[in-house]
Amino acid sequence: MAEEGVKPTRMELMTVKNKIALAEKGYKLLKQKRDVLVLEFFMILEKARDLRGTLNTQSSRAYRNLANAEAQHGLFEVENAAMAVGRASNVEISVKNVMGVRVPEIEGKYIAKTAFTRGYGVIGTSAKIDEAAGSFEECLGTVIELAKTENALLKLLREIEKTKRRVNALDYVVMPRLKRQSKYISMRLDEMERETFFTLKTIKKKMAG
Repeated sequence: MAEEGVKPTRMELMTVKNKIALAEKGYKLLKQKRDVLVLEFFMILEKARDLRGTLNTQSSRAYRNLANAEAQHGLFEVENAAMAVGRASNVEISVKNVMGVRVPEIEGKYIAKTAFTRGYGVIGTSAKIDEAAGSFEECLGTVIELAKTENALLKLLREIEKTKRRVNALDYVVMPRLKRQSKYISMRLDEMERETFFTLKTIKKKMAG
């Protein structure tokens, strides 16, 4: 079956063979890239799992400390102290829309505050409130690191999928098509060579007769 748009010439055969070599090289490089990305993905995934475990432990401790602070000072006083605390410095939280999905983004590194820089008065509060505040600050630091890690996982996953599509396109579409073209050109050149040989033989036979 003829390949559309393919000229059965030796120059075209050479061009197609060069394309095949280039496609095979690209296929090999993309497979290597995909393998490295997958390896990196699982390494970061392990880090994310560790951070989630750390966050669970920190959260449990923070809520225990909060319960102790409420038991000593009462809910109203603890809430007043919480309202007086300023926003986390050096941390920017934004939300972007991705195909209708609201995705939070966290940038920056949290720097823990002291009892004197949190915003609530140290007079009238006790170490219980300081412990609760410090525990939740610790959680915030881990949340930021976890958010960065999971964002990296998302970017890697997208790149893996994109690379995988390119690998599949080369493996199942581009290279098979080029190899069919190469086979078709080679076959046609062989046919043309046989036809030329037969024609020359016929002419020679007529001239001899």
